[in-house]
Amino acid sequence: MESVSNKPTESANGSYPRIAATATALPPYTITREDVKVYMGRVFDIPERRLEAMMSIVDNAQVHNRHAIFPLDYTIEPRPLSQTNNEYIEHAVKLGREVAEKCLERAGLQPADIDMIITVSCTGFMIPSLDAHLINLMGFRSNVRRMPFTELGCAAGAMALGRAADYLKAEPGGNVLIIAVELPSLTFQRKDISQANLISSILFGDGAAAVVVSGKQVKGPKILKTETYTFPDSLGAMGFDLRDSGFHILLAKDVPEMIGGKIGGLVQGFLDSNGRKREEIKGWILHPAERGCSETSRRNSACVSATPSHPGTFSGT
Repeated sequence: MESVSNKPTESANGSYPRIAATATALPPYTITREDVKVYMGRVFDIPERRLEAMMSIVDNAQVHNRHAIFPLDYTIEPRPLSQTNNEYIEHAVKLGREVAEKCLERAGLQPADIDMIITVSCTGFMIPSLDAHLINLMGFRSNVRRMPFTELGCAAGAMALGRAADYLKAEPGGNVLIIAVELPSLTFQRKDISQANLISSILFGDGAAAVVVSGKQVKGPKILKTETYTFPDSLGAMGFDLRDSGFHILLAKDVPEMIGGKIGGLVQGFLDSNGRKREEIKGWILHPAERGCSETSRRNSACVSATPSHPGTFSGT
């Protein structure tokens, strides 16, 4: 569990990394909940009773709208892995650039002001990584430090916040840009009727987010401390299986129980080690599964993100 405490005691130099700005970017096409219901019956060859059960999950998920890089009719069509991966590279760079420019503008910074770029993505494959493409396109310094995260799944954004804070403690006064881009619509598998694939078809959408973490005295939530915990024996709980047809999601049904059995003790232990009590935390931002927390906006708030085999975030200001 990647953790950032809200203990108020200042360090010797009185400085902690701060979240200076955040931004998001979304592709142009929208998938509504009704679209999912209509297309699920058309696309997947599953018995009527199972289809009815999936329709109930669609309603209970409370995901009313999602975004996608392509229209739905094209998204559901089978395509070779080479084609979908080329689409991933094109649109990851496009969305990554858009969200990075927006975040830098909000922070009042230029690309040359960034000392480290951390990029986050696991729904495609690209070497050189996203950061290398953006260095050429946006005018980052040639000596900017790079840290691409490609295999940390849905909690990689949380890990990125921790590593940004670590870097800025070693290099005070610097700026780190975190860019997360995920395009799960490109992992859609119409012939896979596993529960994991059906659930992912209901939940996930495309998008990008960015954060500037600064070591300068700017306004924004402080990142005071980080801590990591990896759930033992959880390799098969969540992930991707790469086959000729593309990415097939792995999602064990006991993930909620696995996390639920440990998260309370982990959070309590972290609070205890930093001299805090639960009642002192005025707000919680919880990420139990699929998306990392990238923004904390309330005083004395905490963000907890946990997934098996991946770190999450616990943060406070």
